Amino acid sequence: MRIQVNGDERDVTATTVLALVEELGFDVRKVAVERNLAIVPKSLHATTPLEDGDRIELVQFVGGG
Repeated sequence: MRIQVNGDERDVTATTVLALVEELGFDVRKVAVERNLAIVPKSLHATTPLEDGDRIELVQFVGGG
């Protein structure tokens, strides 16, 4: 499936938001996801399907001081 992730076109095998986060190597506990301009709550990552042409924005939180 071909989707856009953070502005870049990519081919992915993931079929859900959670699977995409894992496929891209992000820490599932520290990531926020937007799908087609709508925030996907963390509680719905495992059940939110991806579709060809989706636009995904991923933001990973980092600690520091």
